Amino acid sequence: MQETQQTLSEKSAALIAKENKYGAHNYHPLPVVLDRGEGVFVWDVDGKKYYDFLSAYSAVNQGHCHPKIIDAMVKQAQTLTLTSRAFHNDKLGVFEEYITKYFGFDKLLPMNTGAEAVETALKLCRKWAYEVKQIPENQAQIIVCENNFHGRTTTIISFSNDEGARKNFGPFTDGFIKIPYDDTAALEAALKSSPNIAGFLVEPIQGEAGVYVPTEGYLAKAKALCEAHNVLFIADEVQTGIARTGRLLATCGNCSCSNGCENNPEVKPDILILGKAISGGVYPVSAVLANDAIMNVIQPGQHGSTFGGNPVAAAVAMAALEVVKDEKLSQNAEYLGTVLRKGLNEIASRNPLITLVRGKGLLNAIVINSDEDSDLAWNICLKFRDYGLLAKPTHGNKIRFAPPLVITEEQIHDCLAIIEKALNDFK
Repeated sequence: MQETQQTLSEKSAALIAKENKYGAHNYHPLPVVLDRGEGVFVWDVDGKKYYDFLSAYSAVNQGHCHPKIIDAMVKQAQTLTLTSRAFHNDKLGVFEEYITKYFGFDKLLPMNTGAEAVETALKLCRKWAYEVKQIPENQAQIIVCENNFHGRTTTIISFSNDEGARKNFGPFTDGFIKIPYDDTAALEAALKSSPNIAGFLVEPIQGEAGVYVPTEGYLAKAKALCEAHNVLFIADEVQTGIARTGRLLATCGNCSCSNGCENNPEVKPDILILGKAISGGVYPVSAVLANDAIMNVIQPGQHGSTFGGNPVAAAVAMAALEVVKDEKLSQNAEYLGTVLRKGLNEIASRNPLITLVRGKGLLNAIVINSDEDSDLAWNICLKFRDYGLLAKPTHGNKIRFAPPLVITEEQIHDCLAIIEKALNDFK
């Protein structure tokens, strides 16, 4: 990659200024303006090429603008885009059959965004609690983990640790018990604390917290505890799902599908939440999957979405999932994740700026030797950008590395060289 010290062009600066003037300031993007993407690469408005090492927070697992997914979207958009659920369409049932068999569940409830899917799972869990488990109405409680990230709706931020997401957005929603992540003793104590526990909502890996991978066996033990207490195990796989961690799902196992679950299977959730890469980053699609004993508590008029399950979403999602299977992206993520972490650990042995490397598959992070309120990780990401790689800090001193799963081993080594060159500038 060409070594340059990048400054914003007049064109880029003008476009950023326009966003700042006319848009709400609810994000803090890295100063780069992109206008094209293909595979593992993106280009800015001045034609400079970058490796994408964020993949739109793991939404673009299949690579930017994958031709099969784009073709499915264009073809469907030229025929029928939206009917609402007031009428049937010719794509939804086909998609529902495809995805339920793909992941080994009885039923799908389709939505649009990850946060919508989490909200749907919470409502589904509560309704099951009242109508099946017979918890007294309005007394159901759901256990969640500290440092979680499940979205930014009012209900979800009610159980968030992120004060930036919470402050001045209250009053908050009751009904949640917060425990430490990766702590089965705390989970067991919470389950025993009340007969009104309905569910346990958990990320198999806490991505926004800095790619915090739990200890081996944590998910299986947590699922067993939930089963012992007749509590629903709800897995938020919006970011970890769709081959990102080296298997089809980070929780994958004990199900009837054959899409990578053979790799160290752990648990099958009672409720599975999917989003992001279920559409390859092409169109907003999310999904809540469960078996009939849970999903059948939802009756007409009790939950829905005008766009949920629309024909374009159905066509796009089926194409995106076919790409995952056909191109063996789970296997690619598992193998290249090992290559990437090995390379990062070798860099860490030569550069004390990296204090820790962690991750699974192609969801990884490095911890920078600085305080969380330091701007060092941000400045390192600016240097990555200068050398042709785009990444972003999370929780101040952690940098997430999550390239599209179509990346090659040669490209991984090229990116490792960029990462080391940039880090050496801060020695």
